[in-house]
Amino acid sequence: MGSGVAGRSLVVFAAVVALTMGAMPPSPAAAAPRPGSGSVVEVPRPVAAPSGGAGAPGRGTVGPGRLRTVADGMETARVSRPVAPGVRLTSYDRLESDKRLRVDMLSVDLRAGVARADHLSSGKVSERRTVSELAARHDPGPGRRTVAAVNADFFDIYGTGAPQGPGLARGRLVHSPATGAHRAVGIGPGTAGRLLRLYFEGSVTLPGGPRALDAYNAANVPPGGIGAYTAGWGSADRALTVDHATPVAEVAVRGGRVVSVTDRPGRGAIAGGTTVLLGREAGAAELAALRQGDPVTLEHRPRTDSGPLPRTAVGGRELLVVDGQAQVHEGRGNNTAAPRTAVGFSRDGSSMRLMTVDGRQAASAGVTLTELGLMMKKAGAYSALNLDGGGSSTLVARMPGSDRLRVENSPSGGRERAVPNGIALTAPDGSGRLQGFWVEPRTRADTAPTVDPVRGGRPERVFPGLTRRLTAAGHDETYGPAGGAPNWRTVRPSVGRVDSHGVFTARSPGTTEVRAELGSVAGGTRLTVLDPLVGIRPTTRRVALANAGASGTFGIVGFDAHSVGAPVEPQDVRLEYDHSLFSVTDDGQGSFTVKSLTGSGAGRITARTLGLTTTLAVGVGGKEQPDAGSDDALSWTSGQVRRERLGSGCPRRAHRNRTRPALPDC
Repeated sequence: MGSGVAGRSLVVFAAVVALTMGAMPPSPAAAAPRPGSGSVVEVPRPVAAPSGGAGAPGRGTVGPGRLRTVADGMETARVSRPVAPGVRLTSYDRLESDKRLRVDMLSVDLRAGVARADHLSSGKVSERRTVSELAARHDPGPGRRTVAAVNADFFDIYGTGAPQGPGLARGRLVHSPATGAHRAVGIGPGTAGRLLRLYFEGSVTLPGGPRALDAYNAANVPPGGIGAYTAGWGSADRALTVDHATPVAEVAVRGGRVVSVTDRPGRGAIAGGTTVLLGREAGAAELAALRQGDPVTLEHRPRTDSGPLPRTAVGGRELLVVDGQAQVHEGRGNNTAAPRTAVGFSRDGSSMRLMTVDGRQAASAGVTLTELGLMMKKAGAYSALNLDGGGSSTLVARMPGSDRLRVENSPSGGRERAVPNGIALTAPDGSGRLQGFWVEPRTRADTAPTVDPVRGGRPERVFPGLTRRLTAAGHDETYGPAGGAPNWRTVRPSVGRVDSHGVFTARSPGTTEVRAELGSVAGGTRLTVLDPLVGIRPTTRRVALANAGASGTFGIVGFDAHSVGAPVEPQDVRLEYDHSLFSVTDDGQGSFTVKSLTGSGAGRITARTLGLTTTLAVGVGGKEQPDAGSDDALSWTSGQVRRERLGSGCPRRAHRNRTRPALPDC
């Protein structure tokens, strides 16, 4: 994944073997985490999506034999970690008969009110920002912190950028829904969440009498209607809200009196204290009759289809689970495999699930709405709603010991899409007193070097004689940051030792826990030392740099005699290259960064470790260089350079011999 949970990766070669041979290869056991422990739990097993504990798993309205579902495959990796009290992130990979899937899910306990869900936006309805930016700027309220967030409503992507559904923040209306877009997820007024329909009711009293107010800071004014826009709308061109209708009239009202009347929509920000009324067709005719100084009053309110008004609400679209039954969307629109975001609740509303499924990528093809409903039901949802997906699907969460939120899924566009709103999760500030260490390899699993066709390596593995850098983040009772420099030790020194800086040096095959301790406070992670290293490969045979300002990356992956692989730390690799042409540096994430020093030219990089050697080619500006991957290398053509830039290049396998492992096919 682009950014995700440490310790998680899809081991393609092993999974394919498991499917063809009927079993998964042995994996080192992972102990369950103790309170305050930094252990990463990884439990690869052929099971369905994680159970949410709200009833026995079932397929809802999808009967056996009717559809192939995501339960037909096998789970290849799973990790889980705390985010805050009452909030936990679970991430897992699945290998289906026809595709791979990567899933991230936040489980939220709403019962005690410790974890809360807020409406997330910039404060301007039409303003779009990434979920990371929105979450970083979110005001969680006194004594609270934002700990996670997901994208939410579908929006007017080619127009105003405003959400299509309703929005409530702290019990107040943010914007009204477009016609027919009334489905929403709501939390409160207590702590429970639910799915509901939210409607808008409003009136505007003109000198000639009252008439309906049809929209409030909405993406569209309905035909013949009048909409109200305030400073909370933002700066989007209001002409986009009337769909090129004629006639159109816009009236500015301040202090209950008309201050201006025009025959065209305005653009730009609306001043505080001013309300703009925008009418089209019949609504325009009524507004055009107004004059400066005329009195105008507005009244509006949101209402639900049943129950009290929620404190927080965002819009959604298709129902995925209804009364515990997964819904069938076959033959309906929007049911192709795609990246997805969904929200669901337990029957009593005390438990919430927020799920993203990556899509349109080699590592994850995406799911249909029918499949998403089945996944949400198996995750424990009694009711569930589809939120905006595709390139919008984004989930961010903090790591234990940090307040910085990071992207956990892999947005399909290669980076986060700017969206208008989302759902933010907040938790109380902690004491800042050290309660535990969260220990993990410095190299994240989702970005660790690998030669597999999907992203993600296995940094919890290491070869004898090589090292693995570890980090230990101190956290308090809320998993927020806390200071403290730990002492390091390994439980089984015969397997490997760790120095005072958290650098583990492997000695002999086996598994050991590496501990970070300070007095009674501790945390740990498990590392597996593989059989001796017998082969190494670069993650790519070519690094293509477009120009002098471009940079590229590569990593080194090692294999034992059983073709079991692991990334090799940059500090364990000796590089040989022309220092007048390129600079090569450790990127701090387990790989190397290559930059041109001249803006042109081509050369090779030779990597050596433990007496083994591999090479790769580097070119700048389309310069050709023979492929460094094998003796019968072909010339490096401009077309190959283009494919490398697009990330579709697949390294050729080096010639095998009896002393080298049978490396996994790309």
